[in-house]
This record gives sequence, structure tokens and C-alpha cells, in this order.
Amino acid sequence: MASKWEYKVVYVAGWKRISIEGEESYPEEGERTSGFARRFLNGLGADGWELTGIQHTAPGQAYYTFKRALADGAEPDLSVVRNGIVREQPRNDAAGSGPQAVAL
Repeated sequence: MASKWEYKVVYVAGWKRISIEGEESYPEEGERTSGFARRFLNGLGADGWELTGIQHTAPGQAYYTFKRALADGAEPDLSVVRNGIVREQPRNDAAGSGPQAVAL
């Protein structure tokens, strides 16, 4: 059986600010940016997330994409987040399965 994956996209602004769906993290007072990056990445790794790609958007800014295997029987999160409000993504068939694109 093929593996199923879930993904996490993280916005990184020069390792001085990290945002995941509107939840932001910052270095501790006096913490080096390299230490902040290590601490953040180790936390995701401990939760089973693996870095799979980096998309640079501007100097010092990028989106980091992580993936991890879904637990047996689990489904990926297909909810849509807008300004901190989460709603379930509508389905495209009568059986209620299959994702549908939602314009943001």
C-alpha cells in the first residue's frame, strides 16, 4: 500500500519570525538566530516532520515545506484557514470524499 502524507508549510522571515497558519514564533531574548532555527527545526523533527523543500520569496524570506506519514486510518487536514478562522473544506461529491479547491 502506498504511503499517505500530510504537509506543513512554514513561513520564515530571516529566522527572526516564523509563522505557521498565523501562529508566530520569535527567538528568545538574546538567542542567536542559528540557535532559534535549530530549536524550531528540532521541535518539528521530534514530531516526525521532515523538511522536503524551501521556496525563497525574497531575500531572507522563504516558505519551508515539511511532510510526515499519516497514521494508519488517518486523513490529512483539508481545512481552510483565513485570518485565524478555520472551516472545513467543502467536498466535491455526494459521498463526501475527495478534496475541492477553495479560492482564498
